[in-house]
Amino acid sequence: MLIIIGFSFSCGKEVKKEKYVIGFSQCIGSDQWRKTMLAEVKREMSFHPEATLIYEEANGNSQTQIEQVRRLLQKNIDILLISPNEARPLTPIVEEAYKKGIPVIVIDRKITSELYTAYVGADNFEIGRIAGEYIAKRLNFKGNIAEVMGLPGSSPAIERQRGFYKAVKNYPEIKISSQLYGNWLKEKSREVIEQNINHIKNTGAIFAHNDQMALGASEILKQHQINNIKIVGVDALPGTNNGLGFVSTRLLDASILYPTGGKEAIRTAFSILKNKPFNKNILLKTLAIDSTNAYLMQMQEDRMQSQQEDIERQQLMLADQQRVYKNQQTVLNILVVSLVLAVIFGGIAFYSLSENWKNNKRLEIQNREITKNEQRLREMSQQATQATEAKFNFFTQISHEFRTPLTLILTPVQELISAGRLTETDKNQLDLVQKNALRLLRMVNQLIDLRKVEYEKMKLQCSEQDIVKFIQEITASFQNLALKRKISLKLSSSQKEIKVWIDINLFDKVIFNLLSNAFKFTTDGGEIILSIEKDINNERLNIKVEDNGCGMSEETAAHAFDLFFQGERSSLQQGSGLGLSLSKEIVEAHKGSISLKSEKNKGAVFTIELLLGDNHLNSEEKKNMNTAATLVDYKDPQIYITELEAPSRNVGATDQISIVKEKSILIIEDNIDLLELLKQKLDTEYEVFTATDGEKGIQEAFEKVPDLIISDIVMPSLSGIEVVKTLKNDIRASHIPIILLTARDNETQRIEGIQTLADAYLNKPFTFPVLQETIKNLLENRDLLRSRFISELPTEGKAVINKLDKKFMNDFSSIVEANLANETFSIEDICQQIGISRIQLYRKVKVLFDCNVAEYILNRRLQKAKHLLSGNEMSIAEITYNIGFSSPTYFSTVFKTKYGCTPSDFRKTNTAG
Repeated sequence: MLIIIGFSFSCGKEVKKEKYVIGFSQCIGSDQWRKTMLAEVKREMSFHPEATLIYEEANGNSQTQIEQVRRLLQKNIDILLISPNEARPLTPIVEEAYKKGIPVIVIDRKITSELYTAYVGADNFEIGRIAGEYIAKRLNFKGNIAEVMGLPGSSPAIERQRGFYKAVKNYPEIKISSQLYGNWLKEKSREVIEQNINHIKNTGAIFAHNDQMALGASEILKQHQINNIKIVGVDALPGTNNGLGFVSTRLLDASILYPTGGKEAIRTAFSILKNKPFNKNILLKTLAIDSTNAYLMQMQEDRMQSQQEDIERQQLMLADQQRVYKNQQTVLNILVVSLVLAVIFGGIAFYSLSENWKNNKRLEIQNREITKNEQRLREMSQQATQATEAKFNFFTQISHEFRTPLTLILTPVQELISAGRLTETDKNQLDLVQKNALRLLRMVNQLIDLRKVEYEKMKLQCSEQDIVKFIQEITASFQNLALKRKISLKLSSSQKEIKVWIDINLFDKVIFNLLSNAFKFTTDGGEIILSIEKDINNERLNIKVEDNGCGMSEETAAHAFDLFFQGERSSLQQGSGLGLSLSKEIVEAHKGSISLKSEKNKGAVFTIELLLGDNHLNSEEKKNMNTAATLVDYKDPQIYITELEAPSRNVGATDQISIVKEKSILIIEDNIDLLELLKQKLDTEYEVFTATDGEKGIQEAFEKVPDLIISDIVMPSLSGIEVVKTLKNDIRASHIPIILLTARDNETQRIEGIQTLADAYLNKPFTFPVLQETIKNLLENRDLLRSRFISELPTEGKAVINKLDKKFMNDFSSIVEANLANETFSIEDICQQIGISRIQLYRKVKVLFDCNVAEYILNRRLQKAKHLLSGNEMSIAEITYNIGFSSPTYFSTVFKTKYGCTPSDFRKTNTAG
């Protein structure tokens, strides 16, 4: 019975074919040639019913075509066919599709990149050559020819002209007497032929770059009753109103076939989709069509159209038959399933009973295993707890040992500073040592206190204190810092005196930590408010520390009290992640609570809630005597406040005198102390620019274009890795060497930095001589590379470090080469086409080519002049205007200055040789 069911379903199941979605973006669809291409595409698609075609038409607008391609990519197409409206604007979107893994077939017109899967199009050079050979033969290899070309500067017109010249050049008695631009339009062709009719009537043939221009020429000649001139066009599209019809009716003598490639594009697409071999560059063949074969071509086209209509009718009939078959098969399947349902349900019931019995046995065994594992886990947990306790004890003892060397550092440093016999530079450096030693001492003290509180080794010794007076004394320690940074520090209380039971030796650390945190994240000129008030029932006391600083996100605020959590770092300060965690432990030891409310860029509010009275404390946590609120360690405020003071830097003689330095360095570092130290060390030899975060660093790099960049890795807003990726992938700064600095000796991070093309990677702490030599080596190596490659490649400049620099050099050279004959060509034209500013272009060209833009353009023009002078086809005057000089006299002067001889002498010498 099961075999019958399987057979019935297998019979009813269709052979599933893989479905494909093909996107086709056409630059314009209104002209007949594009319509013919679309017809060929649809005709070939009819042989692949498993595929769907999505067609978009841009009506000659590049931006519209870009948006249409984006919509096609969002529809998850399997392959993209595109005929670009313009090469340069469409290149990025084609590259984007290609990089996403979507195959791209470019039809007819190419892009400026090689990032595509295949190209299908006609060889315009070959079309021009065949036209030249055909016309020469029809003229018996002598006579004059008028050429009506397409739009000036368009690639098809240039390539067809080159091929035409190549063919005609072989026949000395054939001359090109006229060159006119018809801009691909029939009416424009009529206009230029009419204007030059007196000259045209003496020619033997007209070669028009497309059939529409050829038709326009034919109509004007008929109006003037000139019938002895042969007219040859290009396209040979089928239909009475196209080239094939014009040749059949003798309006044109011949037309060169310009195949659309629609059929070849679809066949190539399916070869790619089905992993079959294909050619990346498919150049379509062509031939000349005249009265001898036009009729045959028209018959073939008509027959193909008839066959296509037959195919479409047969597909409709086949679809109807498939629908009938599916309906019949569905009825059969329902009948078979109904007959065997009872048997299946019986088998399922028996199988379920058997499995339930097996599962019960299995669960008994698993329960025994789980019990054993739980016992084993308890034993392992106990061992882990003991090991962790031993580690923490060792860590705490080491922290205690740190105090002695820190004391030995701070004491002589303080004595040296107090002696007053130091230079300003030495004093600044000792201040930096003192500040960071105090910061390290603060972290050691916090770590020890935290361990004591966590393991209840620090017992509370609470006494009844006036909390208002207590906080006033602490606040007074921060007044000088507040005045120096112009921060408004206010204390408000609902009562002049509020008694609360606290351990003053511990609770002062809480207030110091919260004030220190507020000063860290409040910019100069900001505001910090402390408020003390009882609740309505006089049962609790609320202490708030509020600032209007940078604030923090909701995610960061949720982890602010976690041990060692640093979260979002300020560009000016960074914490150890100990202070807030210690504060929370101390407040909770007082049976109170601490909370935080904060929003990004809207400040933060810390709230401490304490119980009034002493009922929540046991006898061991109370002192018998009422101790006055006095800070335990008179040095404690200094540990907090010194860290918060902005680094001072006195302007010396080198700051007052403007010294021009050959090389410049940009330092991107969020630690102000390290930033100022590096700037002070490097300022004597280099021009130094600074930035305190990644975003500002990128902006400075684009504006200043330094010779080298030093960047920290872990920074706010953007990391050093992201800075390197951004700069190395931007044409304006891709050539600049970058040194990465980090305090994290992480191999994965080091590999990531190297993969992003960072030139060097130094771990903190590093010695300044190592950094200095690294900088010197990178700059010297860059100069050596430039010298080497300038000597090897005098016209193309220095070595290319990465693909982006190579692309810039290719684009820049191509733009200059394409505009050598343009006398009004300017630097602004290059900036507009490449998309960078004038100063960035100057610096980029100077680094990569070791010359300025004007020198490069002049050298390229003179090199082309030498090439043209080596032949005899053009006069010196023609060469002058062909390379963009305003007059032959000026050209001769510049040429002689560069090469030591006049153009005429150079031609004679070169010909003689």
